[in-house]
Formats: sequence, structure tokens, C-alpha cells
Amino acid sequence: MRILGISAFYHDSAAALIEDGAILAAAQEERFTRKKHDAAYPRHAVDYCLAAAGCRIGDLDHVVFYDKPFLKFERLLETYVAFAPKGFRSFRMALPLWIKEKLFQRSMLEKELDAHEGGFPVREKLLFSEHHLSHAASAFYPSPFEEAVVLTLDGVGEWATTTVAVGRGRELEILRELHFPHSLGLLYSAFTYYTGFKVNSGEYKVMGLAPYGEPVYKDVILENVIDLRDDGSFHLDQSYFDYCTGLTMTNDKFAGLFGEPVRRAEDDLLTQFHMDMAASIQAVTEEVVLNLTRALAEEFRIPNLCMAGGVALNCVANGKILRDGAFRDIWVQPAAGDAGGAIGAALGAWHLELEKPRRLNGGSDGMAGGYLGPVFEDEEIARRLTAAGARFESLDEAAMIQATAEALAAEKAVGWFQGRMEFGPRALGGRSILGDPRSPGMQKTLNLKVKYRESFRPFAPSVTREHVAEWFEIDYDSPYMLLVADVRDELRRAMTAEEQALFGIDKLNVPRSTIPAVTHVDYSARIQTVHRETNPRYHALLEAFREATGCPVLVNTSFNVRGEPIVCTPEDAFRCFMGTEIELLVVGNQVLRKEDQDPALAEDYKNKYELD
Repeated sequence: MRILGISAFYHDSAAALIEDGAILAAAQEERFTRKKHDAAYPRHAVDYCLAAAGCRIGDLDHVVFYDKPFLKFERLLETYVAFAPKGFRSFRMALPLWIKEKLFQRSMLEKELDAHEGGFPVREKLLFSEHHLSHAASAFYPSPFEEAVVLTLDGVGEWATTTVAVGRGRELEILRELHFPHSLGLLYSAFTYYTGFKVNSGEYKVMGLAPYGEPVYKDVILENVIDLRDDGSFHLDQSYFDYCTGLTMTNDKFAGLFGEPVRRAEDDLLTQFHMDMAASIQAVTEEVVLNLTRALAEEFRIPNLCMAGGVALNCVANGKILRDGAFRDIWVQPAAGDAGGAIGAALGAWHLELEKPRRLNGGSDGMAGGYLGPVFEDEEIARRLTAAGARFESLDEAAMIQATAEALAAEKAVGWFQGRMEFGPRALGGRSILGDPRSPGMQKTLNLKVKYRESFRPFAPSVTREHVAEWFEIDYDSPYMLLVADVRDELRRAMTAEEQALFGIDKLNVPRSTIPAVTHVDYSARIQTVHRETNPRYHALLEAFREATGCPVLVNTSFNVRGEPIVCTPEDAFRCFMGTEIELLVVGNQVLRKEDQDPALAEDYKNKYELD
């Protein structure tokens, strides 16, 4: 039995296909359209999933949408009524769109589905999940646990912003909810907006900026903005916000509380104030989440925790949950945001609606390492690259890995395109840009000359699972780059008194360890453990690099420039290669050197994509 899950029409639309409860394929629409966070109906992603399963749309047993539009419309109307007459301008702008499109999403979905090859004519096959149930299902059902507490945290679904559920076997029951407008996700997004970054994409930047500051405003936030209870529940003082009925996240009272206006554009200077604001909201977020997880562990006495929702992508908080020890084990859905709702919608229908049993994978999870997207065989790669005008050398696998390891050891930036594309926001060694973590200049080079993004943003290390504990203060699986841990003490470099006196981004160029390119200013790193079972080729590259250098760690960042979705096809990879200062591109067994390419094919990638 095949079930297709779809998330769409807000941001990060995606499709996922399961067969008899196993995830076969999943992809985000942005990867195909090249439009970051594409919210449109995921036509290309659906077609990919169908092709991966070898079927047509009419062969599906069910299609499941990840939330319920009518409940969202109910929330919209009730919110405007509650705040009336405030917010009339926003209401006037929102209502026509809802009446024209969103209230008729069933008929719109049926029309879109029927437009695929073969058509989708059976109305009874279309089901609707609820937003946070989709999140919870995406967290629990692919996890390796028979039983778990399931925590979901995001901006808002229909009404819920935070839910607690318990999963046992095929059963999954949401036991309590926190409702809009009280939302940890929206609180974090409000500070994202206030510090001058784009909501729904800049939250990562706030998290990366936080270690440059001090949480000097934490108490101000806790005393004025959020009323936090011991059990982790909370209440936001809406007099500081404008997101319920306005066109911005915060208002003048919010700015007055902290004494600075909203940072209007990313071109404006980042000051110590903004770094301290980032540190403060990160500290508040961690306190909220730890209060929640400690209370849930005490209440349910279940050793396992699963998480999903956009807040679950806060890998710094996740690392603190693990180290806190209230739960013995945690598992976070790698596509924790709305895209992962497509997986949850499909799995929820299989287990809850159809009452099908759940089969665990013998200790591993059901996400296949996150490698659920398109794959290209070497013959097709060579054909596509030739058509794009690329000049390349075809090697066998062993020679390709050796050549790549040698280039990395020579401190070259390498584009690495192998196997199936990852599902979710992280590149995990399928569509990655790689570098030597021992190089003091690698972080700055990759940020400014390859990614074209802010210099303060950190890079993550990939490390073989066998060696992670030798380099970082963690001995735990982190295959999806969703846990932060510190670099081991013996690998750290002691700072001089002069260096310790530096403030903010002045700390950026101070080497902190023997692997400075992946060591953040607070000695932390966002860990990806690489497993031979799920990505043997990437694992082999790390081993070859270790044999050459003694270091089983590589810098791993997503294969894209700022504002661009992660590359999907060989052509995407070649264009990005030709538009940046990546020096070596490896696509399958094809090796491309920048000096061999036709200069006429170079592109201006620095300004090609809208800033994220």
C-alpha cells in the first residue's frame, strides 16, 4: 500500500511517499524549482516520489495533506475578533487570500493531483491530518523507540504551538497543547526580526550569533515578555508583539524595553547589542525547553524523547537536553520543520487511520540517514555534465576518494555530490561543500568566497562515528547534525590575555583548537556523525582523509550559496561550482578541476539569489 504525504502553501513545501509503512522517498519543492522555501504545491517533488516508487498518481491508496485549512481559518477569524478593531489593515489583506484560495484547498489539491500523469480522480483517497499531529508522527514513527514522549514546538499550526504526546507501538496520542498566540517559535522569530534577520530563515543566524554575545537581557525577557512556569508552560505578553494582527513581529513597546530600534537591514552594522540579544533569546529558549523536558521526564518516566517542529532544529538546545540527562535518549526528526510534516502525514495515516502495525529497524531509525532524494548514476552524470560544457575526469571509486582526500588535505574547497539528496535543511554528505577543519582560514574563506554569507556563521564538522568521542565531548549518534557538543579540552588552544579581551566578532579569527574551522567561539561544534551503514562513500572519504592527515573530521556545509536551495542535479552543482571559488567538484566518480573549465561558463553567483 502506497501513501503520499504533502506539505504546502505556507513555506518549505514537500512530498514524501511511503510503501507499507516504510519511507521510500521525500524531497522539498525548493530543490527542483530553485526557489528558497518554495511554498507552492510541490508538483516536482510529487513527481519525483512517484518515479522513485515506480508508480503513477492514480496508483496511490491515499494522499494526505499535513494540516487542516479550516481550523487555520478559524484561528485567523477568532484572533482578529479578539483583537478588534486593532489589526483591520492586516485582516483586510489576509481575508481575500483565504476566501479565494485557502478555504478551497481541498478542491485546489484535487485539481493539482489530477493534473499529474494518469490523474487522481478518487475524492475519498484524499485525507487531512492536523499540523502538530503530522509533526509528532514524523518524530515518533521513524524513531528507533518502541515507546517515547513526543514534544513538538514551532511557530503555529492550526491552533497549537506546542504539543506533548506519548507514542507506544503504532499508537500516538497528543495529551496536551499550548495554543496561539503563546509560541516559543514565534518568540524566537520575533527576536530574529528585531535583530534584522528574515523570519523563517534567519533563526539559524541568531543561533550562530549567540556565542559572540552575553545573555545580559535574559532576565529582562523573563520578567517582562514571557511568564515561564516550572513545568515549561508559558504565557507571552502580547502587548510587546504585533504578529497577531499586524504586519511586523514586534512593536515600539518591544523596542523601548531593550532601548534600541529594530535593525532594519542586514547591511546595517551588527553591534555587541545584537550579539547580546541573540545570546539572551537563545538562553531563554534553552531554559524553556529544559523546563519542559525535565517536567515531562518526571511525569511520564519514559526514557526516550522524540522532537519535531521548527524549534527542534535548535541544535544548541538539543545538545543541552541530551547532556541534561532527564531523558536517556533523544531522537529529532531531521526535517523537523514543515517539510517533515509530509512524512508525518503519510505515516500518521498508515498507523492511526488504517491501524497498521509499526515495525522497528533493529536499533536504527527509519530515515535511511536522511538520504531520501534523487540519485544519479555515473553514466547519466557524465552525460549531463558534458551537455553543460563541463570538463572532467572519470575515475574509479578508490581513485576518486583518494584524489578528493588529497585536495582536502591541500586546503582546497571541494564540492561533493554523491548518492541520494538529503531531506531536510542540512547537507549530510550527499550535497555538501567540504574543507579541511585544521585550516585557520577555512571558515572565513568558505563564508566570504564560496557561500557569500556573513563571516560570523559557523561551520559544522562531519566525523566518523567511530572517532567522535576522541575529538568532541560526546559519544552519541548525531547523524543529522542536530546536536551541539564542545571540542575536547586537550584539543583546545588557550587564548592569550589580549585575545580574551576581544569582544564580539573580533573573536572570529582567533583559532580556538586544532580544528579551528569547525570550532565556534564558545568551543562548541554542531556534530554530524557519519555511519558506514548509511553513507559508505562519505565514510570512506573521511577515513582516507584520516589516513592522510590523522584527522577524521571534515568541514561540511551545504552545497549552495546564500539564498540558494541546496543543489539537486549535476547541472546545479556545476553552475554553483562555476559561480564560486570552489576549487574541485566531485560528482559521482567524475572529478572536475576549476583550472580545466571554460572561463566563459563562469557565473555571477554572488548576486544571483535573493538574500535569505
